[in-house]
Amino acid sequence: MSIRYGLEGRTVLITGAAGGIGQALSRAFLAQGARLMLLDREAAPLDALVESLHSHQVHSAVCELGSDAAVADVAAQVAHRFGRLDVLVHNAGTEYPTSIDDSSPDANARWAALLDNNVSGMWRLTRALLPLLPRGASVIHQSSIWGRTGVAGFSAYSASKHAIVGLTRSLALELGPRGIRVNAVCPGWVRTAAAMRSLAAMAQEQGRSEAEVEREILARQAVPVMLTPDDLADTFLFLASEGSAALTGQCLCPSHGEVML
Repeated sequence: MSIRYGLEGRTVLITGAAGGIGQALSRAFLAQGARLMLLDREAAPLDALVESLHSHQVHSAVCELGSDAAVADVAAQVAHRFGRLDVLVHNAGTEYPTSIDDSSPDANARWAALLDNNVSGMWRLTRALLPLLPRGASVIHQSSIWGRTGVAGFSAYSASKHAIVGLTRSLALELGPRGIRVNAVCPGWVRTAAAMRSLAAMAQEQGRSEAEVEREILARQAVPVMLTPDDLADTFLFLASEGSAALTGQCLCPSHGEVML
């Protein structure tokens, strides 16, 4: 029997919904009876996800989170369709290597673009949706264990995930008097297309096989099994629910014990 989190009828917005983790979260919140507003920058996979969910409670919008106008339009749609937003899940993010030795002409631009996409997009969307967040609302940021540690060759990604932890704590203090909670999820390695591309890049940089790098990753975990997107769902559902009412400014690390903080 699945756990019920008391989210029936709650309005939930999920960014990066068409990605591996975003799809798992969309299915999980819908199964709890929530009303969904799903965002992604890519129309085709987003449309495919909505069609697969087969529910009148699911709505979607293509949105580039770097655009003030696009974000404002999403806020207007949420206001018109739902009137309020109970749960805001910032799941969208970009992940690619940024070696300090990269001599390509666009190296600095790629570094800055990743920070803007992963951090500023959260800030921009939260500001736009803030008038729709009532007392008791929950904001959940997707960070990473690399926001608690570090990794060679991925400085921009790791820096962005550290920044998300800082943003989480600052907004928890700022929005707490309004009754709005802000927490972060810092997952370990999750078997998604983006993560496997990063694993492949690490293997290539180190001159090793992908299987060898994966074995090394799993050896650092207390439970040596790669997480799946579905494994993360209950962490997000819990943070969205009244059962986590005492938690704000916190960073939960579902990582099979790779990070214990």
